Amino acid sequence: MEMTVQLTTDCSDPQRMVAFWSRALGYVPELAPEGHSTWRAYWEAMGVPAEELPTGAGDVPESIVDPTGRGPRVWFQQVPESKTVKNRWHFDLKVGGGREVPLDVRAQRVRATVDQLVGAGGTVLRIKDEPDMGLYAAAMQDPEGNEFDVV
Repeated sequence: MEMTVQLTTDCSDPQRMVAFWSRALGYVPELAPEGHSTWRAYWEAMGVPAEELPTGAGDVPESIVDPTGRGPRVWFQQVPESKTVKNRWHFDLKVGGGREVPLDVRAQRVRATVDQLVGAGGTVLRIKDEPDMGLYAAAMQDPEGNEFDVV
């Protein structure tokens, strides 16, 4: 049996998270299956009871996919509670090119990505500038406070 992987993230605003993480990962919003105008219409056609669908659920894309088909699907599941503690996993957005790329070039690439993500609603927590260790990275948060790194 073939296995696929989906990453599910609890959030309060799926539309905002779809916009942010599409930009951060180079993904695209996942369209509803053919023949259905929205995911809500698809779920209703499958028989999902209305009381299981929060107001607005599925009216706009709540998931993103890798346009190349290599990466996992990411679904942003709307929940009533907000994030309260540090997440136990996080994305590392590896934009620098690895240690074979000169540190100043990696740092420039990281800064450019950080600037884009701040413009999309992200927040910089701290910059890790450690030239003696060959490291330049940024610890960030997405619009709902989930931590990730840009390296």
